[in-house]
Amino acid sequence: MRLGLRLLLAWALLAVGGAAWAQPVSCALVLMHGKWGMPQSPYLKPVVQKIQPHCQVKLLEMPWSRQRMYDRPYDHALAQIQQTVTELRQSGVQWVAVGGQSFGANASLAYWAEGGDADALVPMAPGHVPEVFANIADARGGIDAVRQRFEAGQGEDLVTMTDINQGQRRAVTGKASALWSYFNPQGLGNMALSAQKAQSTRQPLPVFWAIGTQDPLYTSGSREIYQKLPIHPDSLYLVVNANHANTPEAAADDLWRWLKARTGR
Repeated sequence: MRLGLRLLLAWALLAVGGAAWAQPVSCALVLMHGKWGMPQSPYLKPVVQKIQPHCQVKLLEMPWSRQRMYDRPYDHALAQIQQTVTELRQSGVQWVAVGGQSFGANASLAYWAEGGDADALVPMAPGHVPEVFANIADARGGIDAVRQRFEAGQGEDLVTMTDINQGQRRAVTGKASALWSYFNPQGLGNMALSAQKAQSTRQPLPVFWAIGTQDPLYTSGSREIYQKLPIHPDSLYLVVNANHANTPEAAADDLWRWLKARTGR
């Protein structure tokens, strides 16, 4: 009799709470560094340390790294992300999130808006706002030169322009076609446009968005961009007491709890 009751209870629990009995899914997080950074970014290290014991973490070197400096156009960067996700899927990973810090966050939005495969997005301290560059005197001239070469069909020409990263300036030289793909105010780097495109073309997916109270974008558009994304009940807009650089560290614990809830790890 007791055995029969135990079996009946087990069946009832499975019927009403099957998710609790489900096996955890295999997971991976594809992370991208910020402008002029590298894959082993100290800003991403706390996230890697928190997540890696539970999910695979893939750190990519993107075209905006300090070694590559826009050597390939933005669409090639998105293809690089897709190739990584495809390889993870082929290896048997069931759940893949794509994210990053600063420019890496920007790229996660562009990737998804352009049809990229992901189960979740993790933009942290989103950065690179090309629509603002046109209003900055020492950057505007270089961007105009890049645009003019590109529109004249001279995209292979090398152009030198001023790049800006959290107030720091750096002269960069690259092909006009590549530079324009990143600095076109209406191009892939415009996060608001990426969010709007995703809203009209993609089904909602969970988004973990982390922004610091000391980040320039916190008061000038972070929430507005986030609110343009398709609404998903599992999305989280997290505000942390941090600056642009240390937002991932401040968000690492919350990110792990959020990922765990999605994957059962």
